[in-house]
Amino acid sequence: MKTKTRGLLGLGLLGMLACAALAACGPRGAAKEPAASSPAPAPPAGAAEAPSPERLQAHVRALSERFVPRDHRHPEQLDRAAAYIRAEFERSGLRTEEQVFEAGGRRYRNVIASLGPAQGERVIVGAHYDAAGELPGADDNASGVAGLLELAALLRDAAPARRVELIAYSLEEAPWFATDGMGSAVHAQSLRRQGVAVTAMLSLEMIGYFSDAPGSQQYPLPQMHALYPPRGDFIGVVGREAEAGLVRRIEAAMRAASPLPVHSIAAPAAVPGIGLSDHSSYWRSGYPAVMVTDTAFYRNPNYHTAGDTADTLDYRRMAEVVRGVGAAVRELAAR
Repeated sequence: MKTKTRGLLGLGLLGMLACAALAACGPRGAAKEPAASSPAPAPPAGAAEAPSPERLQAHVRALSERFVPRDHRHPEQLDRAAAYIRAEFERSGLRTEEQVFEAGGRRYRNVIASLGPAQGERVIVGAHYDAAGELPGADDNASGVAGLLELAALLRDAAPARRVELIAYSLEEAPWFATDGMGSAVHAQSLRRQGVAVTAMLSLEMIGYFSDAPGSQQYPLPQMHALYPPRGDFIGVVGREAEAGLVRRIEAAMRAASPLPVHSIAAPAAVPGIGLSDHSSYWRSGYPAVMVTDTAFYRNPNYHTAGDTADTLDYRRMAEVVRGVGAAVRELAAR
């Protein structure tokens, strides 16, 4: 997630609270973070298995420890990360390609995996693999990319009626955010030029930080605690007013598939803070899109610091996020 001032994001969430439709599930049991472990083996051949906390941790560690820094000033490191992502997509047996583009006189690439029909309307799930500056970026956003890779393993044997694309984007962070140089903007604009229909785009933006501590979930104003949980033990689904139906549909599918609490919100597109990830690129190209998020710095004190490391994330609950997103994708791609 790109850098913005806390005041601006606070205003965004306040506006979202004032004019959004909020849906929240009831209290659920909370899983605990597993101890650190060695990388898990590749997904087995045959039927897809449940999301693996061990594989999620292995992916986060690879991206946040081996491929650092991952900012726009280090395209060679971004290329190494892209090669890792492509290899993992291919291990899951998905069709894989790269979308190479230029920004600021340098070459970058999106990595695209797909399943289902080769053409036609599609469901897109994406996450950016670059990080802010020279920081490790475990939650922001190695967690989202790890979720994308585990989603590939989860869906590997699916036969969706609509094409499903899983995309790892470059250049979400400053200075390219909200410009045509964003990897997600390059992809969205290419679809628009081709006249491709998109059922929905889901952006996985920071999905790994959870806390059961009272007061661990922060909000811009004290009054918000009356409507939002006091603990950072949930995952959020965020969209515009225009996506209210889509937001509710995704939330319902995620809640039905997993015990992890889900809270959803839909707000006017003009509200500051609602579009601070790759989903906004699809909005600008006229496509419906939502963000799945752990709420960034309103929960994670390590946001955009050197403390955003793999040891701070909850891989068991990350696996539940992937399980829920997988259920939503299956439902969206079925008809």
